[in-house]
Amino acid sequence: MRQALRFGAVLLDRDGTLVHDVPYNGDPALVRPVPGAREALDRLRAAGLKLAVVSNQSGVARGLITPRQVEAVNARVEELLGPFDAWVWCPHAAEDRCACRKPRPGMVLEAARRLGVAPRDCVLVGDIGADVEAALAAGAAPVLVPTAATLPAEVDAAPIVAPDLPSALSVERLQQPHPVPRGRVLVARTDATGDVIVTGPAIRAVAEHASHVTLMCGPRGRAAAELLPGVDDLFEWRVPWIDPDGVVDRSDVARVVDLVAAGGFDEAVVFTSFHQSALPLALLLRMAGVPRVSAHSTDYPGALLDVRVTRDDDVPEAERALGLAADAGFPLPAWDDGRLRLRPDLPEPAVPLPASYVVVHPGASVPARACPPERMRAHVAALVAAGRQVLVTGGPDEKALTAFVAEAGGEDLGGRTGLAELAGVLRHADAVVVANTGPAHLAAAVGTPVVSLFAPTVPWQRWRPFGVPTARLGDQSAACRSTRATACPVPGHPCLSTVDSQAVVAAVAEVGR
Repeated sequence: MRQALRFGAVLLDRDGTLVHDVPYNGDPALVRPVPGAREALDRLRAAGLKLAVVSNQSGVARGLITPRQVEAVNARVEELLGPFDAWVWCPHAAEDRCACRKPRPGMVLEAARRLGVAPRDCVLVGDIGADVEAALAAGAAPVLVPTAATLPAEVDAAPIVAPDLPSALSVERLQQPHPVPRGRVLVARTDATGDVIVTGPAIRAVAEHASHVTLMCGPRGRAAAELLPGVDDLFEWRVPWIDPDGVVDRSDVARVVDLVAAGGFDEAVVFTSFHQSALPLALLLRMAGVPRVSAHSTDYPGALLDVRVTRDDDVPEAERALGLAADAGFPLPAWDDGRLRLRPDLPEPAVPLPASYVVVHPGASVPARACPPERMRAHVAALVAAGRQVLVTGGPDEKALTAFVAEAGGEDLGGRTGLAELAGVLRHADAVVVANTGPAHLAAAVGTPVVSLFAPTVPWQRWRPFGVPTARLGDQSAACRSTRATACPVPGHPCLSTVDSQAVVAAVAEVGR
C-alpha cells in the first residue's frame, strides 16, 4: 500500500530553480536565491516532506570548476535556504553518456533511494526540459518553472508548468491524496514487441491506481514486457488466437484458467490491436472468476465484459490503449505526458559506442514490412558516404542479414545486444532507420528520432513511431495498402524497394539530432 500523501519528497534543480543561474559557478558569494524560495521550502519542511537537490555540474568535467567548489556553493545554498536531506550532483559532461546526468534518471533514482521513498512518490521541480525528462524517465512527477533559459518547446511539452518556485512548491499541490488503490489488476497484451511497448502508457495509467499489476504477455512480447515501468510481475502465455505459432490445447487452457483464478485478481483490462478480438480471453477470465473485465469490442460481448469500448477512432495505438484504460477507470495522472517509456534502471550497453552514429536496423518481425536487404545495404553505403557512422543492429537470428548489410561500411552489432541493451544503443543514436517493427517503437520509447521505412500494409496513423520526430519513406499507395499481409503480395516489394538512398540520407538530416 502506498503512503497517504501523493508526494513524500521534493527534488529540486539548483541553478535556475533554487538560485539564479550563474554558469559554472564556483564562487559561494555569487549565490542568490530566487524570490520566495526559503519560505516555500520551510513550509514543505514543516509539512514533513523530504527535500533533495539534483544538479548537473558539467563544469567539473570541463575543468572549469572543481568538486570542492561545487560543494562550497552547495553549502552556501544550504546556509541561505536551510537544510536539504540529500544532495546529488553529476560531474559529467553530456558526451560522457553517464546514467546520472539529466535528462537521464540516475540522479532522481539515487535521490529517492537516499530519501527512502519510491521515485513515483517524488516530484522534481526544474527550469528546463532535461529536468522534466529526468523526472518522467524515473517515474516521478515533473513541475517546470520556466526562466529566460527555458525554450518555448520545453514549456509546451511540460505536463505541469508553474509560474514561479513558490507556486510549484505549494503544499496543497504536493499533499493531494493518492487514488484509493483498486486492488490487483491483470492487464493483457499478448502479441509482439512493438505492441507491448505502445501499450506502456496505458499500463502506467493502470499502475497509478492499482495496488498490484500483473501483465499477461506472449513469448514474442516477453522481452519488451520486462522493460515496462508499472509492471509488478509477468504471466506468459502463447495465446492461440493471437500468436501464429499458438496451438489450441484444452489442458493448456485449463491450466491458464487455474493460474488466473489463483492470482486473485479484482479486475482485468484486455488490450488488443484494432483488428483483434478481446472476447476469447474475456471468456477465460470470466471462467477464472475475474469479477470485472474491460476491453475494446465491436462484437456483442454478452456477459463477458463489464466495460465495453465500441469506438475505434483512427488514432495511434498508444492513444487507443490509453482511452480504454481511462474508460475502465484508470486515467493517466496529469503529470504523465503519455509518451512511450522504459524502466529507468536499464543498464548502459556494454558494446562500445562512437560519439555520433546512426542505427540501421534491417530486420522486421513481419516479412511484408521488411525493406529488401540489398536496399538496406545501399542505404548504409549512402549514409557512410555522407559522413555518418552507422551501426547495424539485429537479433541472434539475424546475424547473416546484419553482416550482409554492414559490409557497405557499417559496424555489425547483429546478435550482440538483447532488447534491453538495444534500447541503450538506440538511446544514444542520432536517428534510427528501421521498418515498421519492434525496434521502431523501442526507439520512440527512448526518445530517438526515427526514419520509418513504412510498408502501408497497416495504417500509418495507428502504427507510426509515437511521440518522436519521424520521417516516413515508402510508397504509401502500393497495392499492399491496408491488407495486413504478413508476406508481400506484390512482386518486387515495390513499397520499400523503390526508396532512394539519398532520400534516407536527407531524412536522417531532417529529423536526426
